[in-house]
Amino acid sequence: MSGPHKIRQMMKAERAAAQRRFRRHRNHNKLAYPGCHQCVVVLDHLKPTFNIGKIFRSAEAFGCKEMHLVGIDFFDPAPAMGAFKWVPAFFYARFNTCYADLVSRGYTLFILEPGKGEPVMDICLPEKSAFILGHEEFGISFEPDLYDRVRRLTIPQYGRSDSLNVSVAASIVLYEYVRQNGVSR
Repeated sequence: MSGPHKIRQMMKAERAAAQRRFRRHRNHNKLAYPGCHQCVVVLDHLKPTFNIGKIFRSAEAFGCKEMHLVGIDFFDPAPAMGAFKWVPAFFYARFNTCYADLVSRGYTLFILEPGKGEPVMDICLPEKSAFILGHEEFGISFEPDLYDRVRRLTIPQYGRSDSLNVSVAASIVLYEYVRQNGVSR
């Protein structure tokens, strides 16, 4: 067996194992209870690798009400360290269905984009805030100007990198939300 073929076989086996873990953990997620805050995280077409699980950990740590996953069939729950079973997850094929659900419940939606929009610490985040995080390489899957309830936010950066890791960005915006909206228990 050649090197590249062996690597592909290993990657295929790792993906199958992650899918099995997801199915097992997905059953536990059905019993998840909303967090103490009204904020929501929307993950838009993220890769099914480590970032989704890490964002679940942050969502649980900061008391998010729920997670909405758009265009994500499965992800590896191992990096969530159990948080997937504690934060309710809702799955959507397309963003417009998720958008309609959140808007009908009174949420203000925010996309995080490097260098675009208002700095997250300079605006008053409403109690019902939904933070949309896009694909690690391609960003969000929709045209935000077509959705009148979507606002742009940015996390100011002062170095040479043009963006933060998506799980780091999620943690920063959730921290700022909790800082502004008070600690609930």
